[in-house]
Amino acid sequence: MSGRIEERLKELKIELPKAAAPAANYVPYTISGRLLFVAGQVPFWNGELKKDCVGTVGQDLSLEQGVLAARICALNLIAQAKAACGGNLDKVGRVLKLVGFVQCTTGFKDQPKVINGASDLMVQVFGDLGRHARVAVGTNALPLGVAVEVEGTFELL
Repeated sequence: MSGRIEERLKELKIELPKAAAPAANYVPYTISGRLLFVAGQVPFWNGELKKDCVGTVGQDLSLEQGVLAARICALNLIAQAKAACGGNLDKVGRVLKLVGFVQCTTGFKDQPKVINGASDLMVQVFGDLGRHARVAVGTNALPLGVAVEVEGTFELL
């Protein structure tokens, strides 16, 4: 039997990627008490880097492409949360915080709009429990040249 969040994903026609293995010396998530900390996720889909999410927003990529990259990062966050919860996303009580990094040009000022790609997805999937605190930061470089990286903190039930 599918849980409430799985049903919501089906209703929204949202497919989750497989939870990615770490690419270096870290773990994909840690749990402390009822807090789930998910490591920064980049726009991979089932182990493959999405090539249209590589580059600098405001130079190589449009705002819309940045938003899509942030959404893919958020899908990976949810996939990691699902793995951390033994496959049951109903164990996620709430999304507490997202921290988003945007590789962008010096004059680019729409980092919050880019990271809305992740924030909007959390609210779509988790409803009011997806509303969260957030940071959106611009940077000159990210791992593998990706446009966006997003990390997340969740409360578990």
